Amino acid sequence: MVGTTEVPTSLTPDELRKIDAYWRACNYLSVGMIYLRGNPLLREPLKPEHIKNRLLGHWGSDPGQSLIWVHLNRLIKKYDLNVIYISGHGAPATLANCYLEGHYSDIYPDKSRDESGMLKFFRQFSFPGGIGSHCTPETPGSIHEGGELGYSLSHAYGAAFDNPDLIVTVAVGDGEAETGPLATSWHSNKFLNPIRDERYYQTNS
Repeated sequence: MVGTTEVPTSLTPDELRKIDAYWRACNYLSVGMIYLRGNPLLREPLKPEHIKNRLLGHWGSDPGQSLIWVHLNRLIKKYDLNVIYISGHGAPATLANCYLEGHYSDIYPDKSRDESGMLKFFRQFSFPGGIGSHCTPETPGSIHEGGELGYSLSHAYGAAFDNPDLIVTVAVGDGEAETGPLATSWHSNKFLNPIRDERYYQTNS
């Protein structure tokens, strides 16, 4: 019929299998960064020397953020969308996806996508001389240092205000919802004025 939009369809079994495998791989990489300093592929039973002495990271939001990431990639490819993903506090999911896609290894060749590269990838996480437990400037695609809590939503609003044609997605990270900056960010829609921001409303209606 004229004027109707495409009816969403369920994932095919092959799409579901691939998305599930990708998501589980990202979760494994996230856990590995937080916990492992040896035995990255678990080729032998875990021993105390395989586990990091001090565990730092943000596991709580990682499975959800990786699930968002994989489905956004699916939609971007399917519909050729212009999208930015704002990840909240906590880096494992962002780093895991960058590594699994191969982008991280392109920038840091010593973190290759094999067992030795994975071990270096795990060991560097949240370790002196390595990388932080949040999205530091060394994280591919990072636009903010990210060490503080509560700024994901304000960045998302800023990206949307500056780019009305951009689809902006945001995942609020671990602990962020309890902060003043995040609570204040919910009011950012009040910066929009139907008269002054006519182009914004036309673009996003």
